[in-house]
Amino acid sequence: MPNPVFRSKAFQAPLERAKQEQHAGYQQAPGQQPYGSAGYPGADYQAQPGPSNISPDQLANMYQRPSATPADTGRMTYASVVNRTSLVFLMIVAGAVFGWTFANPVHNIGLYFLAALVGLVTGLINAFKREPSPVLISVYSVAQGVFLGGLSAMFELRWPGIVFQAVLATLSVFAVVLALYRSGKVRATPKMTRIVLVAMVGYLVFSLVNFVLMITGVVDGAFGLRSGWLGIAIGVIAVLLASYSLVMDFTSIEEGVRAGAPERYSWTAAFGLATTLVWMYVEILRILAIFNQD
Repeated sequence: MPNPVFRSKAFQAPLERAKQEQHAGYQQAPGQQPYGSAGYPGADYQAQPGPSNISPDQLANMYQRPSATPADTGRMTYASVVNRTSLVFLMIVAGAVFGWTFANPVHNIGLYFLAALVGLVTGLINAFKREPSPVLISVYSVAQGVFLGGLSAMFELRWPGIVFQAVLATLSVFAVVLALYRSGKVRATPKMTRIVLVAMVGYLVFSLVNFVLMITGVVDGAFGLRSGWLGIAIGVIAVLLASYSLVMDFTSIEEGVRAGAPERYSWTAAFGLATTLVWMYVEILRILAIFNQD
């Protein structure tokens, strides 16, 4: 399922948009001479009578200036996406350090429940909001970091070394998926996307059922039905789904840059990558816990 964060038109159908712009022609900027039939500014242009204040030297300097880059025109670039993504993960790490420091399953459980609730609400708002909100994305990042820090500290207390393994595995999967995508060996296809959509819906339904069974006491254990080898198998499937979700995220970012999306959508791209990686980290952490539990 494509990340709902990337539902904005800025990330969609860049090729169709390019064709439309090609047929529509160059959009004239205020005060700019129109394109003539010869294909360059000023061809067939009838100058208005009056004195010109531009000297030949000034005109030569204007033509010698470098062309405007996407960053100069306020468009999203890969560099802006990297910068916003780094900032988002820096806020997540800062929140995680705070959550790790005050981790206590007895005294501070309310803090982590509140952080999880704030992260869920702001995450849903950001996911379905048409325009990116740096403030809401920042709130999500800090709240999610606090929750992940507390969760990680509790797992680390029971299984020492598990957090480092989970972080390393998450970064490794991210690096492998990015390398395969950059090499062109992995691409998002419509057929595969439909299959992943069905699998994600099934995974979501199973997770909700498992959660209800756990809170009602129908099933025992720290992970409910997700215990033993069944839990490991489901976790592996979830990691594969998250990995393909990364491929779709990379595709959406590439299309956004190619389509000339406004620079503010770099926040949207950063938020989309953060949600996918957080999901992947939690799934890997749970898989390692089940392994150690067995």
